[in-house]
Amino acid sequence: MLLIDSKPLISRYRLKARGFMNAISNRREFEGALIQIDGGFGCIHPWPELGDPTLEKCLADLAGARRWPIVRRAIRCAEYDRAAREYDGSLFEEMEVPLSHATLAKGDAAEISLAVEAGFTIVKLKAGRDLAAEKKLLESMVLEFPALRWRIDFNESIEQDEVTEFLLALSERTRAAIDFVEDPCPFSESGWTELYQKTRIKLAVDREATTTSAAAQVMIIKPAVDEPFLLGEAAISHSQRVVLTSYMDHPVGQAFAAWEAARLELQLPGLVGICGLQTHPLFEPNEFTEALGPWSPEFKTPDGLGLGFDDLLAAQPWTRLY
Repeated sequence: MLLIDSKPLISRYRLKARGFMNAISNRREFEGALIQIDGGFGCIHPWPELGDPTLEKCLADLAGARRWPIVRRAIRCAEYDRAAREYDGSLFEEMEVPLSHATLAKGDAAEISLAVEAGFTIVKLKAGRDLAAEKKLLESMVLEFPALRWRIDFNESIEQDEVTEFLLALSERTRAAIDFVEDPCPFSESGWTELYQKTRIKLAVDREATTTSAAAQVMIIKPAVDEPFLLGEAAISHSQRVVLTSYMDHPVGQAFAAWEAARLELQLPGLVGICGLQTHPLFEPNEFTEALGPWSPEFKTPDGLGLGFDDLLAAQPWTRLY
């Protein structure tokens, strides 16, 4: 049952991953909370490994000061969703969601083959756990699928000299197939400038994405924690490409990221490239992930008002936060 109440309601959830999500997390189960404020919906899905407060701290913040970006953005999501529901409309009406790359739960040949069969032209690999094995896989897959482009995400898990050695050890064919390397090492303007000059491979900033992150060639924007228009304008001033991605979170959060990607492209035409919005297959299926349809570069907008999922949201066990 949906309740119209200015005080937050929450419905906790647990997602089970199909594989390790990145180089710095060993978790396979992820807890978050859907929120409902005045009949509008949002999602809080923290990653403490990446610097977020815990879920309990987020919920305490939601009930109080609301100072954390992840909490404020979930509230903003609920505001947009509520406004569309009040006018009996979908947020996705007359919106075109950008295509997505394939974010893989398992970095292996079988998953990459499935991505190619599904129509993806860019594959994103999580790296940093075993550089030798990752180099071997990348080299062999570039030979097998020469038309694919690659995005390699290290989540700042290794140091600059290790990244430099890894990239320079790749064959020229493989280096040419890399679209960009995301968060290769802890960000610094001088360090990343040197890394790019040595490797000539584009670098994408995610965790330290700010209006002053000029040393990167690509800006990663995550609507779950970032204000897209602010970073988008900064990216233009730095001549950076822009990629919006989900927070590897609940499909409600995933839908919000997709809508923000479509909206930013309307606001700043030509800025947004192929994004990372198709992350629901990273998790074991549930009724929400099934509403987003099969894995493909095209984002299937969920049916319903606002961000969608009307019947599923109505069926959740909502409890008052305070």
